[in-house]
Amino acid sequence: MVAVPAGAPVIQMNALIDTRSTAPAVQIVQTVGVGKNGRVMCNDEVSYDADRLPSRDETRTLYDSVGWAAYTDDLDALIRGLENSAVVVTARSGGELIGLARIVSDRATIAYLQDVLVHPSFQRRGIATALVNRAFAPFSRVRQHVLLTDAEPGQRAFYESIGFTEIRDLPGQGCRSFVRFNP
Repeated sequence: MVAVPAGAPVIQMNALIDTRSTAPAVQIVQTVGVGKNGRVMCNDEVSYDADRLPSRDETRTLYDSVGWAAYTDDLDALIRGLENSAVVVTARSGGELIGLARIVSDRATIAYLQDVLVHPSFQRRGIATALVNRAFAPFSRVRQHVLLTDAEPGQRAFYESIGFTEIRDLPGQGCRSFVRFNP
C-alpha cells in the first residue's frame, strides 16, 4: 500500500487485453480509493472474460441463482450448448462467476443472444449491459441481432435500453416471429 493524503480523488483503472477479436477478451475494472487511514485501497470489482468457459459447478450455481432450472435439469446439454456457442462472455467478482452471456451465430447473417444472466446479488449494476455489449462486439457487421425472452415488463425495458425493439413495434417491417419448443 502507498500512503496518500486523505480526501484524494478516487481513480478507476481499466485494463483491456484483446487477444483474438475486436472485443476485449478480458477487461478488469479496478477501483482505487483512499481509506480513512490515508492509504490507497484496491477493490477488484468485475472482470469480463471471453476466453474461458465456467466450470460445471459454477454454471449450475449461476443458472440456479436466477431460477433457470429448466437448463440445469439437463446440465450436460447446457454445458454442450456453452461449448458450441459462438461466443461466451463471463463476468466475475473476486473470482466468483456472477454473470454470463452467450451468442449462437453463423457469424455472417445472424447472431442470437441465447442467454444473459447475472446473479441476483449483482443485478442492476450494468453488468448485463456490459455482458451483452461484449458478447455482440464480434458481430458488429452481422445484420440481425436477435433474442427471445420472457414477457416480464423489466425484460422489455432492459432490452430496449440497449437498442433492441420488440418485433411488433418495428415500423413498416411486417415481421413475424415464431418459436417451437419441444417437450
